[in-house]
Amino acid sequence: MPEPSTSRDLRLDFFRGLALIFIFIDHIPENILSYFTLEAVGFFDAAEVFIFISGFAAALAYGRRLIQKGALYATAQVLHRAWQLYVAHIFLFVIFIAEVSYTATTFKNPMYNEEMRVADFLDEPHVAVVKALLLQFQPTFLDILPLYILMLVIFPVVLLGMQRQPLVVLVPSALLYLAVQILGIAVPAYPEGHVWYFNPLAWQFLFVSAALLGHAWAQGQRRPALARIAYPLAAVIFAVALVIKLSWTIHGVWEPVPGLFLKQLWPVNKNNLSPLRLIPFFALVVLVAMRVPREARFLRAAASRPLVLCGQQSLEIFCLGIILSALGHFVLTEYGSGVALQLAVNIAGIAVMFLTARMIDWYKAMDRMPMFQPAASRRSADKVAP
Repeated sequence: MPEPSTSRDLRLDFFRGLALIFIFIDHIPENILSYFTLEAVGFFDAAEVFIFISGFAAALAYGRRLIQKGALYATAQVLHRAWQLYVAHIFLFVIFIAEVSYTATTFKNPMYNEEMRVADFLDEPHVAVVKALLLQFQPTFLDILPLYILMLVIFPVVLLGMQRQPLVVLVPSALLYLAVQILGIAVPAYPEGHVWYFNPLAWQFLFVSAALLGHAWAQGQRRPALARIAYPLAAVIFAVALVIKLSWTIHGVWEPVPGLFLKQLWPVNKNNLSPLRLIPFFALVVLVAMRVPREARFLRAAASRPLVLCGQQSLEIFCLGIILSALGHFVLTEYGSGVALQLAVNIAGIAVMFLTARMIDWYKAMDRMPMFQPAASRRSADKVAP
């Protein structure tokens, strides 16, 4: 088995960082910049990008550990990361509940509690806390991390399976996805009557597919023959989906422009990851894989550096983005939603995310540096040495 590459692929960091910025923008309701994100031009959005890259990166990182240190160590590493995400999710949950409750009280606007689904917590906090710990209570904006945590919990099985025979992993995953689409299977959540917003039984297929592609890439299949064959079809699928979805976006702003196939295709189910979302997204993956080489110069350009750093510090920046998007929503609701204030809120939020990513990167870089020993200390140590 060939040794996987150990050098970092900046494409993963760049596009994950871009997805985090898009998530921040899209989470602010009626945000003018949302007309320039994936959600406005595609049937999918940044959530697909985030989960796909997470699965792809997991295969690279933990597949390398499996080869170098064995299955037990790789499993421990995966579960350790899942635990980190779980702790981050609980901290984010507490901060989010406090942010929404404080804002609702300060501005005497209980609508926020209902809108952000915090009212369920306030009604019976003793139950809601337990349900949150079990990942069953997911207020608005706090639904993607539970999905990622669950994907990592099952990932050791995926990791071991794809090392032996990828089809043993792919076929059950695809069959489960199809069962969800046909039978409408959902995972119950809290309160009663709710389900997981990101149905893990469906979204697991995207994560597993990405992991299998990451595994193939690590084995040296950098541009598989299948991708070259699929490229023309992918280009057609993506172009058609782009034209249709763009017509919907323009129709929402200017009604005389018709929304192509709007009645036939609406709504596009995000909860169960509708094939109408998944197929154009996979088409985009093929296009990016074939047209954006690993050595692309823009990835190392100064302008791309903030996005790359956000992608490298994805957990911290994701959590920060959720808090900032809620804050931005509150600011625009209470003080007006004019274009100037919208732009100011977006620019401020993105700047905070960029600066935070830079600060975390600096701290980690300093932490990795060897300890500096002054010359005087070294001479003193030499004198007392036997």
